[in-house]
Order: sequence, then structure tokens, then C-alpha cells
Amino acid sequence: MSLLDRRTVLIAGAAVTLAGCGNANKDAGGTTPSQTPSPTPTSAPSSTAPATTTPPPSTAVPTKTPSSTPSTLAPTLTAAPNWNTFARSLKGRLYLPASSGYAAAHQLFNPRWDSVRPTAVVKAAAPSDVQQAIQFARAHKLVLVPKSGGHSYVGASTIANGIQVDVGGLKSMSYSNGVLTVGVGARLYDVHAFLDRYGRSLPTGTCPTVGVAGLTLGGGMGIHTRTYGLTCDRVVSMGVITADGKARTVSASSEPELFWALRGSGGGNLGVVTSFQFSTIPATKLGFFRLTWPESQAAAVVRGWQKFAQTAPATSWGNLHIDAKSNGTLSIHVLGVSTTGNANAAAAQLESFVGTKASARTISVKSHLEAVKYLGGGTTSPRQGFLAGSDVLKGPMDAAAISALLGAVKAAARAGTPASAILDPLGGQAAKQPAGGSSWPWRSGLCTVQWYSSSQNSGAKTFIANGHRAVRSYSAGAYVNYLEAGRPVSAYYGASWARLRSAKAKYDPANFFHGPFAI
Repeated sequence: MSLLDRRTVLIAGAAVTLAGCGNANKDAGGTTPSQTPSPTPTSAPSSTAPATTTPPPSTAVPTKTPSSTPSTLAPTLTAAPNWNTFARSLKGRLYLPASSGYAAAHQLFNPRWDSVRPTAVVKAAAPSDVQQAIQFARAHKLVLVPKSGGHSYVGASTIANGIQVDVGGLKSMSYSNGVLTVGVGARLYDVHAFLDRYGRSLPTGTCPTVGVAGLTLGGGMGIHTRTYGLTCDRVVSMGVITADGKARTVSASSEPELFWALRGSGGGNLGVVTSFQFSTIPATKLGFFRLTWPESQAAAVVRGWQKFAQTAPATSWGNLHIDAKSNGTLSIHVLGVSTTGNANAAAAQLESFVGTKASARTISVKSHLEAVKYLGGGTTSPRQGFLAGSDVLKGPMDAAAISALLGAVKAAARAGTPASAILDPLGGQAAKQPAGGSSWPWRSGLCTVQWYSSSQNSGAKTFIANGHRAVRSYSAGAYVNYLEAGRPVSAYYGASWARLRSAKAKYDPANFFHGPFAI
């Protein structure tokens, strides 16, 4: 992830930075992405972090404040695991620390987590491998975490002294009558390229290498959020293996409570999802605009953008980037989209709300797949280190909060810390509950704010802490696909918290799926 996962491209001769990956809590059945021209892997990680290895009592589902240090505690085994027998039961492959290829097998998107060494890595080739792994882990009291794209902000899809189940191989896709059936390991670019053949698409994040599972289970925001809702809103049904090792088909009419819970709770909490069916959307041409203002207009831009997020039609979307520059100043721009294909009206409306014309203005039209490549910075993304966090704003900030937000990024710029605040609008279709409901709790929110740094040092931590303080009085909580250490788990679930705990007690009564970021 380069600065905000942005990649630099040339548009009309001007250099433009885009967000690609960086949003992720996205891993199959276990991790959340990102998802929008925000720097984050539009991602997916599991929402379980390098988990602890000793299960807490099954009745304890407390609000936790997770740390950022992966657990290295050794599990208590009932008997020595017979790894050879386990390997023979799999259609896929088993990697142990002494195995050739183990080092690459357990890697995540962020190199920060390379030092976390699972006891074993299962490369699943079929849903039955997930079942075998869950049963084996239960029998030997081992912690198990799923991984698809591996973009989790907190390394939730790896585990010290436990089993990592990589479902990246479950990536088959088929399409019929508007419905996409896809394995949870499919990456976002591959999903879009496949659907493009049929003139169809999905509302997703932008990072091309994020796994569809983590992104979807945590919500899934992107350029289509206002027009078509979240990624999780398009789910028709899911195949999932629950903690008892049972394979279930989950939909609005089959296991409706689990269907509700999985759509927004993040991965690694209630089971390991193995497949999705999505209701697709038209793959139309999109109108793009990029508007830039000088730092002197920063407060006016934030005020105007907030009004845009509140009142623009559902066909208009634009995220606001406030970036720290290496010379100590701020870069202010909005990257916007019109799903009607005409971005001029949307750009003009935003400028009217700001009260001044942009100092630089670019308008373009792109086909579906051109837009996917543009927003993702290509068709793939290299592994990148970063540190990030988030807030969900309840409503527009006042002048004092806007000043404090800008001050947090400005302080980072003066300190030489790479830093960005990216504001992604909600509203439109995202404000409406989908059929069957969902546990994603922020339907009434104005926007999400992602605090992002390509650094992982103390300066980056200070920037994120300052960002949280700046918007504290307007924050309703945080986005589960942007997990971070030091926040109570309940902060990601708002009003859905109590009902999610009940679903957890029903589908995982022994708390098999557990860890510092689990429900």
C-alpha cells in the first residue's frame, strides 16, 4: 500500500493519486475490505486478529479492547495432533513450519505480520477442507482463523500457534439470470473482469487483490454505495461452515438470523463462509471528476463536501482526501463518480456547495472495466505496510471539529509523517436496509473517515490518535473493515451489538471462533 494505497496515474497530462488497497478487514469468512477509492484495501480481513490460543469461557462475550500484539501462547492439546492423517483427509495442501513453501503460505498483504507463525496452514481446495480443519482444530483445542485476500488491517487472518485456513483457492465463478455465484477466495479484479463479459458488475471496493469474502462480510463500501448500497446488501445466499463443522446454506428464508448477522459483522466470528450468491448490477459507463483546491480553502471544502454528502442525488458519489505533503502542507481533493455517466453536474454541485471553483478540474468517462483498473491502479497490487483506523460520523461537523480534523493531518505533515484522512460518503441506497436485513449498523451515518498512514511508527500512531480526538463528539463508532488495536470491539457494531452477541451464543456457544477482535 503506497500512500493510502494510492497509485499515481496520468489523466489529461496531470498526475493523479488513487487509492487502491488499504481497506481491508477482509478475509473469507473471516476478514474485512476496502473498498472505495480510499486507500485501504478495499478489504477484507477476517475480523479476528492474530488471535489468542486459549478459548475464554463460552459464556463470556465481553466488550474487549484488543491490543496490537499477536498472541504467542501455546494451546493446551488433548492429544498430540497427527498431522499426516490430517493432511491425507484434505483435498488441498497442509503446510507445517518445516514444509517447503510455508513462509509464503502464511503471508498476508501487510508484511508487518510476516513474523506471526501459524502451527499449520491449510490451503483449502474445497469446502470439505474447511470442515476437516474445523473438526481437527476442535479435537485438538487449536485456534482457527480463515484467510481469503489477507488484507486485514490488524492481521486478523493469521494466528500464532494455531491453524490458518486459506480459502483463496475457492474462487470459481458462474453467472445466470443476474446472479453471480462465487467462491470466497475470488479477488475483486477477477470478479469484475468475469462479470464484465455479461455486462454486469457489483458494488465493491477498489483494491484488485482484496478477497470478496472479507469485504462483503464487513459491509463493503465503494463508488456504488449511494446508488446500489453495500456489497453485503447484494448477497442473496451464502454457504458457510459453522463452529460445529456443519455446512449450511444461509439466506433470508434459511437461517435468517445467521444471514442477518453475517452481513456486516466481519469475518471469523460466526463461521467460515465458502461461497456467495450476489444479485448483480448493470456495468454501465461512469462519469469521473477530480477537483483540487488549495490548502487555504480546506475548511470550506470540508463544509461543502458535507453538504454534498447529505443532499447530492444517489447517483453522485465523491470521497474527500486530505493528505499530508512532505513539505508540511496539505493536499485537498475530491475524487467523484456519477453513475449516470455525466460527471459535470455532480462536480458543479460540489463546487457550488464549497463556494469556490476548484483550482484544478478533470472530467472523464470510463467503461466498467476501465473504471475498475483506474480505481485499483491496475489489475493487481503489491504487498504494502500501513497503519490505519476509522470513525463513522453521525452528521456534519461544526467549524471547531473541521479545524481539529485538518489540524491532525497538518501536524502529521509538519512532523514528516505520511498521513491521510479519507472521507467516504454514505446515504442514498446505503441508508436503506436490504431484504433480510443486515447487521451493518451505520445506515444513518454521514460518512466514514479513514485515518491512514503508509508508516507504522509512533508518528503514524500519534496521527491516528489525534484524528480520533478531533472528531470524537461526532463519531458514532468505527467501520469493522478498518479494524485497529485499542478500540472496544463493540465500537464496530453500534446498535447491532446485543443482537450479534445473541447470534454468537446460538451459532458458536463454545466460542470456538475467538480472538481479540472477535464478537
